[in-house]
Amino acid sequence: MPDSSQIPIYTLAKQWLSQDRDPKTRAQIETLVDSKDEAKLEQLLRNPVEFGTAGLRARMEAGYARLNKVTIITASQGLSAYVEREVKDACLRGVVVGHDHRHNSAVFAQLTVRAFLDRGFKVYFYPDLSFTPQVPFAVKRLGAACGVMITASHNPKDDNGYKVYWENGAQIKPPLDVGIAKCIQEHNVPKNWDIGAVAQDPNVVDISASMLDAYVEATTVHVQDIEQNRCSTLQYVYTPMHGVGAPFARRIIEAFGLPAYVPVPEQLRPDPDFPTVAFPNPEEKGALEMAKAAADSRGIGLVVANDPDADRFAAAEKQQDGSWLAFTGDQLGTIFAAAVLENTRRQGIPDARVAMVNSTVSSRMLEAMAHKEGFHYADTLTGFKWMANELASMEQQGYHIGFGYEEAIGYMIGDPVLDKDGISALAVFLQLAAGLHSKGKRVADYLEEQYARYGYFVSSNLYFICPDPAKTNRIFSRIRFGSIGSGGSSSDAQQEERDVVERTEFVRPHCNDVLRYPRTVGGFPVSYIRDLTVGFEMRDVDKHEGPLALSESQFVPAFPVSAGSHMVTFETRNGGRLTMRTSGTEPKLKYYLEVRNADNDRQAAARDLQIMVQAIADELVQAKKNGL
Repeated sequence: MPDSSQIPIYTLAKQWLSQDRDPKTRAQIETLVDSKDEAKLEQLLRNPVEFGTAGLRARMEAGYARLNKVTIITASQGLSAYVEREVKDACLRGVVVGHDHRHNSAVFAQLTVRAFLDRGFKVYFYPDLSFTPQVPFAVKRLGAACGVMITASHNPKDDNGYKVYWENGAQIKPPLDVGIAKCIQEHNVPKNWDIGAVAQDPNVVDISASMLDAYVEATTVHVQDIEQNRCSTLQYVYTPMHGVGAPFARRIIEAFGLPAYVPVPEQLRPDPDFPTVAFPNPEEKGALEMAKAAADSRGIGLVVANDPDADRFAAAEKQQDGSWLAFTGDQLGTIFAAAVLENTRRQGIPDARVAMVNSTVSSRMLEAMAHKEGFHYADTLTGFKWMANELASMEQQGYHIGFGYEEAIGYMIGDPVLDKDGISALAVFLQLAAGLHSKGKRVADYLEEQYARYGYFVSSNLYFICPDPAKTNRIFSRIRFGSIGSGGSSSDAQQEERDVVERTEFVRPHCNDVLRYPRTVGGFPVSYIRDLTVGFEMRDVDKHEGPLALSESQFVPAFPVSAGSHMVTFETRNGGRLTMRTSGTEPKLKYYLEVRNADNDRQAAARDLQIMVQAIADELVQAKKNGL
């Protein structure tokens, strides 16, 4: 297909209709053509849905810019061609394909299988509903060439997605996404729509039962004392958020010997319309209210949840005063890390061999634990595509994969699944809760023990709505270059800026600019800066006074740099860490702020946090001035 930007919109519509055999999506385009709705046609047809490291994710409707049978077929044609070319013995090793319960997921999965079969691949298939971690588990266990999971996780009901795993069982990372996207462009005319005999094809293997058995066996390595688990009187409410999780949760809970869950009946069965929640994400405010109500009505003090494709996990616990504590993603990350470390010690694995990671926007408490306990720690860019691949690399270096997490309630425990896994997280959490319950303790008490040992960490993760990209660019330009922009010399504008907050003067002759980052945030000295947009990283910033000339090879970040998005991190001498970034999918300027008080002084930490929150709005973003 030629560059779509040069094609008249009605020609694009005619081209679509010549390719689409789905009566529903054909009718949508035909209606828009008949009504001459050029604006909607442009929206649906002009810019094809982009393949990235997350694969594809979009609303389900007609057009090259959306997810539908045409775009699923062409994506699968391109992916299969790329995998065949890049992975040794790819067709023989095969591909793993699974799907969730969303509208069209089953047929999208069958079309994916069809495209791989046409390329000569063996296909390991989950024909019934599967939870997302089953696909990366099977890729790794079977030595497959790649995996595809049809899911949009906890997105709104009208969305769907196409998630890709590489041969090591982890999500793809650059530059694989670029190569796959190019191959999709080269195979963008849908060829085979026939899915009638997919399940009966001799090259299709139903792995539903065998891989679930293998998954359960691999996960039960985390069982500490099954007799103690069987004796537990722990009661708890579970919700899969109208998703696929319930039968898999039941199976793993039985394998751990733990008490059965009390369900939220209205949310137990898979329902692609998610009727009882505004947004099917247990992390969202109010999402657990129905589960809490079910617990309250039965005198139960613990609620646990998976998101719809069961790769995330959330929990809330009733406290002594009768209030509910909804654990944050970082709090759960700390709880899991401590529990995993206890378990690896029981297994006789030296702390120095245990590897744990989290994302750069997650809590630094894991790093503090590593410093005190001696296990190997690293942080990565946001997303399990980075964390899982980092842990896989560490495993090749001789480390034992312990744990990885991101603050968005994603947890990877051990090495069977190189991705976040809400089912294994559920079992490990419940086992911990059961053990604590037998001692008359709550999970919150366990968290308090970690604060006492490693210091108190308090966070604020929020965002500003900014629908104007130009304004967002100006805000970040001011953060890194000051009021006078990216070039030029000292001026009245620069002096005015310094009256508010003192700035660095790091001269980059090779870029013809001067980096003028703030030297304080809320009055607290900045000790570290990392800017992954312009490619700058410096420690002990406050020890460099006055102008400083930088060469091209100095202060280069260890993380990949991307000029196409904004991401800046500051650390301050009071134990603060702030990361500001743009969202790749929403008109948001996000920030992740955390303050650590090593002496567990919570009032001091909360006070510093509030000062820095205000400084973000006033000094850095200038929220009032920018109308945010």
